[in-house]
Amino acid sequence: MIPVRVFADRRVGVLGLGRSGLPAARALAAGGAVPVCWDDGEAARDAAAAEGFEIADLTRPREAAALAALVVSPGIPHLHPAPHPAVTAAWNAGVPVDNDVGLFFQALAVVGAEAQVVAVTGSNGKSTTTALIHHVLRTAGRPVQMGGNIGRGVLDLDPPADGEAIVLELSSYQIELARVLAPEIAVFLNLSADHLDRHGGMGGYFAAKRRLFEMGAPRRMVIGVDDDYGRFLANSEFEEDEEGTRVIEVSAAHKLRAEGWSVYMNRRFLSEWRRGRQVAAFDMAGAPGLIGAHNHQNACAAWATCRALGLGPRQIEIGLASFPGLAHRMERLGTVRGIPVINDSKATNADATEKALLAFERVRLIAGGQPKEGGIAALRPLFPRIAKCYLIGEAAPAFAAALGDAVAHEQSGTLERATAAALAEAEPGEAVLLSPACASWDQFRSFEHRGDSFRALVAPHLDREGGS
Repeated sequence: MIPVRVFADRRVGVLGLGRSGLPAARALAAGGAVPVCWDDGEAARDAAAAEGFEIADLTRPREAAALAALVVSPGIPHLHPAPHPAVTAAWNAGVPVDNDVGLFFQALAVVGAEAQVVAVTGSNGKSTTTALIHHVLRTAGRPVQMGGNIGRGVLDLDPPADGEAIVLELSSYQIELARVLAPEIAVFLNLSADHLDRHGGMGGYFAAKRRLFEMGAPRRMVIGVDDDYGRFLANSEFEEDEEGTRVIEVSAAHKLRAEGWSVYMNRRFLSEWRRGRQVAAFDMAGAPGLIGAHNHQNACAAWATCRALGLGPRQIEIGLASFPGLAHRMERLGTVRGIPVINDSKATNADATEKALLAFERVRLIAGGQPKEGGIAALRPLFPRIAKCYLIGEAAPAFAAALGDAVAHEQSGTLERATAAALAEAEPGEAVLLSPACASWDQFRSFEHRGDSFRALVAPHLDREGGS
């Protein structure tokens, strides 16, 4: 745990007592503050009370006015679609509103060690890129911790040693509210429509991500430039220094300008360029855990980040080659009658599913769930790759209408029926792909629950040589 000492002897509200809230309360208490906790759920309040924390209804003006700060968990709205009443009460009382990420950077400033913090954000690929950077650094023998939206919460991490790297996955929710952001390296992968209800549209969503670069003033910025938002960000942050530029541009789709510092895919080779010459290259065929163009972008971003942290090309190559991948993200489960089966349950929007489809020539696609804005209209150019689509969940009727006569499809309803049909009907040369383009909450607790269910359904049918 990293103690937060900036509020010693003062009352600090903690709103939301889940994965980030309770660790924040513990870190505040360890630093001498008096945490005052509230959650809309009685069970969460009881759990905090069992640890000895004071429970008070922070929506009440008198309680809010007595606070030095209010720490809000990322899942609780503070602006759109409407602020939580406790947030409104804090604002009305003139109380600063922050989150665990803001506390983390404040605590790190006084912890007495010089850590190298990498913060990774974007719509898709954050977890894989964060885990990949962590894996490469660890494989190279560098002391490193990983946390944020993956692994441990930021305040659950250990106090760092001098020179230790801390790799954080940060969502737009976490970035938007943090009062302090100070990473050494900030990574932006991509941006596509997601969480728009929380940010009031794409402009607000991009503005939340951009705070990491504008407010954080990182020493290096690794920016994916395969979409307009990344290109705009890279252009606006471009600044020359003795190594060429603060910005390292990365791409899986385009050759990039050679005069700066860039890492991009040239066919199957990852290429690093500095000041007009190629300084390293790696054949991505040697990284079986990183399938598909989107994972190649993740690899480019990880390569650039690790180079900015001082690793040599050979150290990074070893890490890329040994990276096993993450569950539910283009996870190869094995084969059924020689046909590969892929669990991409983390694909909760059409942009993520598009990247999965681009990795295969022909697929049996299982899609659907709780729909996102825009549905699957963006996938139309890739419809010829879909041999048949098996539709599940709330989105099934709308997805069926979008597919029309262009793609053979059935409304399977449940994942169990969809999986059975896809496995039975798949032919040689195809892949069976779960990539839902939807949230999971209509039928599952989470995308992990959905992916685990798919794995369990597939397991009895796997070829003996193709274990998960």
